[in-house]
Amino acid sequence: MPENIMNNFMLSLELMGKGLLGIFAVVAIIAAIIYLLGKIPSKKEQDTKE
Repeated sequence: MPENIMNNFMLSLELMGKGLLGIFAVVAIIAAIIYLLGKIPSKKEQDTKE
């Protein structure tokens, strides 16, 4: 019985790790998109510089 419980626990840790990795990847992608959008100059900024 304890062997089965430990096996289930290890499987749950693996699944939790995959979920956390997925969340981290999505947050990193969103942060990269926001960073890139901030690098794009807006029309107002271009008009005032000229």
